[in-house]
Amino acid sequence: MLRALLLENLHPDATEILTAAGIEVINHGGAMDEDELIEALQGVQILGIRSKTHVTARVVANAPDLIAVGAFCIGTNQIDLEAAADRGVAVFNAPFSNTRSVVEIAIADIISLTRRQSEFDKSMHDGVWNKSAVGAHEVRGRTLGIIGYGNIGTQLSVLAESLGMSVVFYDTAEKLALGNARRMSSLDELLQTADVVTLHVDGRPGNAGFFGTRELDRMKRGAILLNLSRGFVVDVEGLRDRIQSGHISGAAIDVFPTEPKKRGDTFESPLRGLSNVILTPHTGGSTEEAQEAIGNFVANKLRDYLSTGSTTLSVNLPNLALEKTTGVRRVAHLHRNTPGVLAAVNSTLSAHDTNIEGQLLATRGGLGYVVTDIGADVSPVMVDALRAMDQTVRLRVMD
Repeated sequence: MLRALLLENLHPDATEILTAAGIEVINHGGAMDEDELIEALQGVQILGIRSKTHVTARVVANAPDLIAVGAFCIGTNQIDLEAAADRGVAVFNAPFSNTRSVVEIAIADIISLTRRQSEFDKSMHDGVWNKSAVGAHEVRGRTLGIIGYGNIGTQLSVLAESLGMSVVFYDTAEKLALGNARRMSSLDELLQTADVVTLHVDGRPGNAGFFGTRELDRMKRGAILLNLSRGFVVDVEGLRDRIQSGHISGAAIDVFPTEPKKRGDTFESPLRGLSNVILTPHTGGSTEEAQEAIGNFVANKLRDYLSTGSTTLSVNLPNLALEKTTGVRRVAHLHRNTPGVLAAVNSTLSAHDTNIEGQLLATRGGLGYVVTDIGADVSPVMVDALRAMDQTVRLRVMD
């Protein structure tokens, strides 16, 4: 029986889906460090994580049974994707499932900060009645600057516009503007235009320190900053200084350079104690609806990969959309993408009197993935011959 290890309190639907597929599931509430994870992965074929557990090259190298990793979140920067691909470990994530939840918290933060809700709330809890309109504004008519116009950025653009905001955006990739949103020619142009700046960039290493003191100083005086993307993107000490000086009037931060491993651990940040700063514990996508959708999406991807070999939306392997078939055996051959591999695979099948019922090939960078349906029993000698090919990364045989 295949075994799955699910960490970080994943939605129960993930366990149900994998169990129904005949997989033994082990649940663990918190994250694991490198050594803990290596020990726990012995005899485990499937790993499910969120953002706190890091799957390093050392983890992958010391988990010989591991076949697939499911990141039950958007980001995959906590996984060494290249090391996983080199050892034939497929990685799947949930690129769309929590988009709406992140967008809604962004809208809530924008309205709360623009109306000074966090400051009024703190005063009221301190027993101070501070009724004032000074510094409180409607969002209607103000300009929202979106940095990173992907799935989240585009949906936020549409909702913000429906509230009467003007929307400008900046993205290094070419993007189609939705509604009346306007693309800015540079990051500086956006920062000098926007009353509210919100970050929705990905977790690639090049984005570390992307929004530092220079960018903070380029923002309009009195503007608001939101970071719902990655903790390492913003210089939080620089942000604290500019909030205290009044250059930036408020901020909403959901992600941090260093985050506690589990619920209940102590949280430290230079931004603590600032009344016009909303701090949330990396919960931008943490709604019951989003977690259920993520649990279903990623668990189904893992199940389908194990049962059919389908790699649709895998973030590190060539993508092939495959359906379950009957009456055939399926041989999935992940290999180094060098000339002649397909011919060698077919030659090996022919040499063992194996007829091909269907075959698909996809490549991605230095990897190739050929999936072959055959109508005969799979000869152990043939399987050994395919595994012995110099280009073979991983070979799987499925009914």
